[in-house]
Amino acid sequence: MNNYDLKGRVIAITGATGGLGRAAAQALRGRGAKLALLDLDLEGLDQQAATLGQPDEVAGWVANVRSLDSLETALAAAAQHFGGIDVVVAAAGVATQESMESMSPEVFERTIDINLNGVWRTFRAALPHVKRRQGYLLAVSSMAAFVHSPLNAHYCASKAGVWAMCDSIRLELAQFRVGVGSLHPTFFMTPMMDAALQGPCSALVWNNHQGLWKFVALEQVVAALVDCIERRRDTVTVPGSNSLVAKAPGLLRRIIERIGFDTDRVAKAVREQANPQEAG
Repeated sequence: MNNYDLKGRVIAITGATGGLGRAAAQALRGRGAKLALLDLDLEGLDQQAATLGQPDEVAGWVANVRSLDSLETALAAAAQHFGGIDVVVAAAGVATQESMESMSPEVFERTIDINLNGVWRTFRAALPHVKRRQGYLLAVSSMAAFVHSPLNAHYCASKAGVWAMCDSIRLELAQFRVGVGSLHPTFFMTPMMDAALQGPCSALVWNNHQGLWKFVALEQVVAALVDCIERRRDTVTVPGSNSLVAKAPGLLRRIIERIGFDTDRVAKAVREQANPQEAG
């Protein structure tokens, strides 16, 4: 379905106070949407809502994507406040760069629980509301769903899982005229990326984000997110030129790995991750 007019639509966003969530909220308000902002920080949510509109246009609720009860409670309150929910954007996520050898099980499990299970919980809690309005569910995934960087097994697994899950759920919900999409941006600058830039992956694995691993502008990612909703799209990459990688991951994976990752530099990154005091 094209030309899904956002004016007056109620859009719920998890991770609303994060870098992408905040920018997306502003852009969606610019399209005339009403916003239910969901995050862990009530004070931050209230401040954000106050800058974007009146209480009948924008409001915030505390929600934890690691708890289905929390999401169900928040979305039910938002639906009552606004009279319903049309669209839900699952934008909450975490990212770290660690080798399997140095990573604690808790880090791996937390990443999967927030990035993958959190999207499932968000969609599950949102479904009764979105079904009533034949709406749309959008998950923020990553190009990491298709290009699997070393020292990033937990993140890649979570984002690839989101991609596969969206493809599966889309087939289930087509009978209800509910759309399901996944957005796959490459690197873009947000506060979450600051730590990555300080670690060994940035210089050794991703070539200081030059060439194949260069950043795209946050505004470009936000524009794609808005377009996903307005056109109820299935799978979108940012930049769009990466769509071939998304469509043929099995064919291109070996080529990308050979071009993009230097074996010696990856080995050095793993060593530095395991023994940061020896880096230099």
